[in-house]
Amino acid sequence: MGRWGAMWSGDELDLDAYLARIGLGGGGRELRPDVETLYAVHRAHTAAITFESLDVLLGRPVELDIKAIEGKLVHARRGGYCYEQNSLLAAALERIGFEVTGHGARNRTRGDSLTPVTHAVLVVTVEGHPWLCDAGFGYQGPREPVPLGRPGDEVRQGQWTYRVREEEDGILVLCLLRGEAWRDLYAFSPQRYHPVDYMLLNHYSSTHPRSAFIGRVIVQHPGDGVRRALVGRELTRLHPDGRDERQAVGPDELLDVLDREFGLRMPERDAAELVRIHRAGD
Repeated sequence: MGRWGAMWSGDELDLDAYLARIGLGGGGRELRPDVETLYAVHRAHTAAITFESLDVLLGRPVELDIKAIEGKLVHARRGGYCYEQNSLLAAALERIGFEVTGHGARNRTRGDSLTPVTHAVLVVTVEGHPWLCDAGFGYQGPREPVPLGRPGDEVRQGQWTYRVREEEDGILVLCLLRGEAWRDLYAFSPQRYHPVDYMLLNHYSSTHPRSAFIGRVIVQHPGDGVRRALVGRELTRLHPDGRDERQAVGPDELLDVLDREFGLRMPERDAAELVRIHRAGD
């Protein structure tokens, strides 16, 4: 694996268990570090593993060593947020033989205000061509890799359309077409980030009182058609034409919504605590 072998701890990942978790296990499939495999793994990962930050709400530390992530997202069949999701994806891709680098991004979905770098993304190079890979941006994120070689080109992913545009100083911005309007999702720089950098960002996101993840339920999933997000007490269903449907979710509905809309089932004790926290917000 050369100098990339240990960066994302891919050598420690149970690759067979991960592939089974995302529905690519068995069948004698040979995984090579090529574009076809990159698409298959990325798409399967985003389909199978839900974006969620429930451990933050439960007051638990979010561990980023690969065995802890594997235990939670693979074996316990939980979801995770960007640092967990993309660290797991990076380890798997690295194990297969891809060249993977990390980058930090600024969320641009919250208007014109300048936000800190708190989002983790990956760039995977295949035969000299870079691809943006991101399994951790929730319901608006890409389901498949996005080519970075030709900024401005529109990229269709089923019913959803993305593009990457370039700004000054090599800043790249991922955009999503919502109805007739392009919306910036996030911007990232050429500077490489390492797992240790994500540890610092993770500490802010999971503990700082100004973090968006503190004190509320956040669970999201980028479906092929309708995309779903539960943030606080509001469930949003986003359609490719830009329409969104919203409904309130009370404490008595929470567990059913997590299961029905996101395929997420919590252990009994955790489920009871989530309902208690949700009800305390009344």
